[in-house]
Amino acid sequence: MMAPTSIMSSRLTVALSCVLVCVSARLGAQWPQFRGPNGSGVGDGTGYPTEFSPTTNVAWKTAVPFGQSSPVIAASRLYLTGIEGDELLTLAMDAGTGKALWRRALHRERKMEMYKANDPASPTPAADGRGVVSFFADFGLVAYGTDGQVLWSHRMGPFQNFYGMSASPIIADGLVLQLVDQLRGSYLVALDRETGQVRWKTDRPSNTIGYATPTIFRPSQGPAEIVTIGTTRLDSYFLETGAHRWWTPVASGGSMGVALVQGDTLFVSTTGSNEPMMPQWVSVLGQYDKDKDGRISRAELLQDKELGEHFGWIDTSDDSFVTEEEWSVARALGLGAWGSVAMTPGAARGQLPATAVRWRVQKNVPYIPAPLLYQGVYYLVKTGGIVTTLDPATGTLLKEGRATGALGQYYASPVAAAGRVYVANLEGKITVLKSGGQWEILAQNDLQEEISATPALANGRLYVRTREAMYCFASPLSSAAPR
Repeated sequence: MMAPTSIMSSRLTVALSCVLVCVSARLGAQWPQFRGPNGSGVGDGTGYPTEFSPTTNVAWKTAVPFGQSSPVIAASRLYLTGIEGDELLTLAMDAGTGKALWRRALHRERKMEMYKANDPASPTPAADGRGVVSFFADFGLVAYGTDGQVLWSHRMGPFQNFYGMSASPIIADGLVLQLVDQLRGSYLVALDRETGQVRWKTDRPSNTIGYATPTIFRPSQGPAEIVTIGTTRLDSYFLETGAHRWWTPVASGGSMGVALVQGDTLFVSTTGSNEPMMPQWVSVLGQYDKDKDGRISRAELLQDKELGEHFGWIDTSDDSFVTEEEWSVARALGLGAWGSVAMTPGAARGQLPATAVRWRVQKNVPYIPAPLLYQGVYYLVKTGGIVTTLDPATGTLLKEGRATGALGQYYASPVAAAGRVYVANLEGKITVLKSGGQWEILAQNDLQEEISATPALANGRLYVRTREAMYCFASPLSSAAPR
């Protein structure tokens, strides 16, 4: 029989454990990675603002260095990355006040050449109660504690990707996961969150250049998986071991965004084409091959302004010439099984059967912005301000329309909370929609500054990174600093 003191001690231990769990939950990650919890783009809480501007409903504004990574929030801290000269920056701010807590710099010893639309601080960091993990193509992974001290670092690269690296790290089940899709030698790696030691590394020989961020998939039957969108296929790996589980063909003009999860169903959107988007080799050769050597040099292709600036993508051998073989590979990109797709993998191993696909829609599919699944509606937002909603159960079109007054390009992905959907375009205009299949425009807000990063939602506050500043917007009734 247990002694009274032992009983009291046991009860105290249980009570203390409950307190620690509650504190941990309160201080845990509210928007821990690219697009928030598991990349869903969905925040919790209420009181989010509908109307805001550089002078309206601003809880705080802080100048930040350039970078296209998105903000993340954990344990009352906001983290983001940036670039200044050859310094790769990770910054921590108080999420309630915008006060700078610390700034850490890594001096890059190499410089990855990349397309002008990307930058060295494009991947979004991942955070939890212990701190933050940043990924830089010119360095690799680095973990900082909440106090800004380096916990560990893991050198990676150099990488082969003309457009640069954009896949963001994620933290799950004691692991830091980083997808590296590149021209040659693609892989997925898992590091121990505490020590930075490699737990497993899985090669991806069937995948080349890509920019998507992995998703954690926890089916009702079987262990947790990590699902990755590639340029030519969707793959699943066991989270604990990295062993490959299943795959299915997915065509993409360049894999972007994240896969979404609802129960045992996965949702993926990739843009592509049923016809090649580039002309046949024989016509290109006749038009540009001025010296008649059967190849196209960089100087020759520069005659075409649009194609010329993408020469490095087509020239996979990096020898300053494009051959027929290289052209054919580039011409085939995006052909195949593209579109918005819902699939249920079930217990499948290897290639998924055709019956795993529940529906596919090849209309209004965005290129860069990831889709959003919120309150029983599937949202697609693409350049031109086109907003499309689908029934996630059937793929049936519910509504298509435009965010009138906010056309232009869209790089940021839509996010949602408290019955509102926030959609930001590159010009700095953020449209707020009333959620639902028959969505309505509630407000359009102009920050008058470029927005590439996806906003974050936490504790009733909207966090937006522009080209030069970090904004926190709050409604008057929710303006108190989060705790």
